[in-house]
Amino acid sequence: MTDRTTELSNVDKRHIWHPFTQMKAWCAADHEPLVLVEGEGALLRDSRGREYVDGNSSIWTNIHGHGHPGIMAAIRDQAGRLAHCSFLGSSNEPAIRLAGELVAMAPGDHLTKVFYSDDGSTSVEVAIKMALQYWQLTGNPGRDRFVAFDMAYHGDTAGAASLGGLGSFFERFAPVHFSPVRVADMQGLKAMPPGDSSRVAAVIIEPLVQGAAGIRLWPEGMLRELRAWCDATGCLLIFDEVLTGFGRTGRMFACEQEGVAPDFLCLAKGLTGGTLPLAATLTTERIFEAFLGEFEELKTFFYGHSYCGNPLGCAAARASLAVFRNERTLDNLQAKIRLLTSLLEGISRSPHVAEVRQRGFIAGIEIQEHPGQPFDWRKGTGARVCLAARKHGLLTRPILDTIALIPPLCITGAQLEKAADALEAAIAEVC
Repeated sequence: MTDRTTELSNVDKRHIWHPFTQMKAWCAADHEPLVLVEGEGALLRDSRGREYVDGNSSIWTNIHGHGHPGIMAAIRDQAGRLAHCSFLGSSNEPAIRLAGELVAMAPGDHLTKVFYSDDGSTSVEVAIKMALQYWQLTGNPGRDRFVAFDMAYHGDTAGAASLGGLGSFFERFAPVHFSPVRVADMQGLKAMPPGDSSRVAAVIIEPLVQGAAGIRLWPEGMLRELRAWCDATGCLLIFDEVLTGFGRTGRMFACEQEGVAPDFLCLAKGLTGGTLPLAATLTTERIFEAFLGEFEELKTFFYGHSYCGNPLGCAAARASLAVFRNERTLDNLQAKIRLLTSLLEGISRSPHVAEVRQRGFIAGIEIQEHPGQPFDWRKGTGARVCLAARKHGLLTRPILDTIALIPPLCITGAQLEKAADALEAAIAEVC
C-alpha cells in the first residue's frame, strides 16, 4: 500500500473542519491526523498500516464489525438496482420491509408506526415535533413543555439540543433553543406540582445509560417508575435509544431490561450496523390517528428529509437485523459481557481509576489524579490516555476524563483482552 499519509494530512489540515475538535491543535505542524483506510471485523487500519481494535465502535455505530459480508452484499445488490428515490409521494421495498421488521421486534405491542429520518438528532426532532403537534390536534395546546434530565444528550440540531443538559455543548446556542423543564432524577420529577405536569407534552430519557454524560447509569427500576408517572399524569414518553439500541445493553433495546415501552422510540447509530446514515422514530396508532384528516385541515406532519427512507440505508438495516438472527448475536454476546466485566475489574484496581461503570457491552472508566481527587479537566488527561492507547493498538475516545469502551458486538475474546490491556497500560503511562 502506498503511504500517502503526509499528502492526505496536509489536505485535511487545509480544508476540513472536524466535529468536536479544537482545530488549532489539529492543524499544528507537529500533529499527524489519524487517517483510517480499512476495516475488518472489530479492527481498523490506518494509512501507515497500523492496526487497532475499534474500542468505540466508530462513535458507537458499528455493531457486527467492519465489512460484514452479509451487509456489504445487501448494499451492493441494492445499489445496483435503486440507490435512492424520494420518500415524499413514493415508497420503496427496503423501507417497507424494514418498517415491518422494526415493528415486529419493538418492545411491547403498541409501537406500530415508523417514521424515517437521517441520524440520532433528527430521530429525536421527529419525536419532539410529533408530540407537540399531537397535543395541538387533540385539543390540548397547553401541553407544550418537555421534561429532560440533567446531563442528558439527545443530539445537536436545535430542538434536540434544547433537551441537552451538558452546558459546554449547548450554552452558546441557548438563544435559539426552547427551555425544557430539567430534573435530576425521579424524585425531582415526582416533586413537580400538578399544575406544571399538566403542561408537559413529553418526557425524554436515554434509558439505562446516559452516554455523553460519561457513561452515567440510571438506578434499576427507574424506567418502570417513569412509565408509571407518565401514565398517571397523561404525559408522553420518549426513549432515546440511539446509543443503547441494537444489543448494546445485552438486549435488543435497553427498555426491554425493565419490561417498559415508550410512546416514541428513537433509533439511529447501530440501525444499519454502522454502515450508512439512517434513523427511525417508532410511535403508536394513538399518535398516528390524531394526524389523520382532510388535506385542508392541515393535520399533516409537515416534516421530512431528502434521504429519509432511502433504499440503500434500509437495505443495510435489514441485513443488519438478519445478522442478529442468523448469527444469534445476542445469545453469543452474554459471555462477552461477562468477560468485559472481569477485565474491567482488573482495570478498576488502578489507583488512577475512580470508578468503572458498565451496563451490558457499554463501559466507562473514570480516571483520577489521586484517590478522591479528579484531574483538572483543562489538562485533557482522558484525551492523552486515549492517544497513548493507540500505541498499544486501541482506538477509543474520552468523555472528559471518562474513557468509553464500547466495542462492536462481534469482537473476539482475545481482541477484548487486548483492548483492556491497552487501556491499563495507557492509564499507567499517562497518569
